[in-house]
Amino acid sequence: MKTAFLYTEKYFAYDYGATHPLRIERLRLTYDLCKAYDLFNLPDTGLIQTRPASESEILGFHTPDYVEVLKKASCGQTTGDFSYGLGPGDNPVFQGLWEWSQLHTGASLQCAELVLEGKTRIAFNIAGGLHHAGAGQASGFCYINDPVLAIYHLVERGKRVMYLDIDAHHGDGVQWAFYEEPRVLTVSFHQDGHTLFPGTGGLSEMGRGEGLGYAVNIPMLPGTDDHVFWNGFKSVVPVLMDLFSPDVIVSQLGVDTFLDDPLAALEFTTNGFCRVITYLTEKARAWVALGGGGYNPCNVARAWTLAWAIMNGVELPDDLPESMVEPLSDQGCRGQKLRDPEHQSPLQEKCQHRMEECVAYLETKVFPKIK
Repeated sequence: MKTAFLYTEKYFAYDYGATHPLRIERLRLTYDLCKAYDLFNLPDTGLIQTRPASESEILGFHTPDYVEVLKKASCGQTTGDFSYGLGPGDNPVFQGLWEWSQLHTGASLQCAELVLEGKTRIAFNIAGGLHHAGAGQASGFCYINDPVLAIYHLVERGKRVMYLDIDAHHGDGVQWAFYEEPRVLTVSFHQDGHTLFPGTGGLSEMGRGEGLGYAVNIPMLPGTDDHVFWNGFKSVVPVLMDLFSPDVIVSQLGVDTFLDDPLAALEFTTNGFCRVITYLTEKARAWVALGGGGYNPCNVARAWTLAWAIMNGVELPDDLPESMVEPLSDQGCRGQKLRDPEHQSPLQEKCQHRMEECVAYLETKVFPKIK
């Protein structure tokens, strides 16, 4: 296989709740749109059934006491102790939250295994990318940090890993897990933490000890559009790829960066997103691609379907398959096109100035430290 897509219908036994922004149903919408475009019958691709991660695998990063709390909460055995980040709000207690976490994490570990064993160059887990969870703490809709566990799996087998996060929210949980680790280069493009959860990801967060220089942050102003983002991306990522020479890229492909996402204030479209996917498809030696944020399900389905097509070298027609027009419309899709029109932010000049400041800082303070 050149590419692998991880998926299971078991995801839909679980639900964060009717009013929660993270809707697991968006995964089915993505799968159905890929299927409607006949993207699972391509040569050299594999559609692989997700397996749940084992408790011992999850304990590779998360603490035993936290795992026990998650298992009890998943069965309704809550004690009223919210010190682990559980409770009303971002990280609700719901039936099966442990089993849901095992599934999305297992799929990310499968992706790591597939590229390690040389069975595929690109493996895509749309359910993954839950990048905020700490070793003993739920955070930002995330209970288990599947990117961290996938990266551990790769590093323990001798691989140098570049973690690239383009979600609107800073990839804090992954950064802190590897903050002193020079075998992992974490790179996060995100909305400035002064304006958005989790409030971290400043330029000066560069790593510590042997890991100094191996944490790279690009905090973007609200209003940043495709043009500004791509200018920053092409100024930073190719240089880092050359300096660090990763064996594997693990990416978090959140699309809460898009213009009409309800939780953030960036102004990306499918156009800028697809440029990143094309770059990684061409340049990555091996690539573990993970989902992430995205709270407009229509954007999620269209963007990740485009990503899967690009990974497989397929140019999709812009007209949506007839069978998907109504399901996407029901989720708020305003037109019948796969791609967004070009968009220029009214704040483009201000955002471009900030991006240039970020790049200049990285060129002088961070790039020289990477070996």
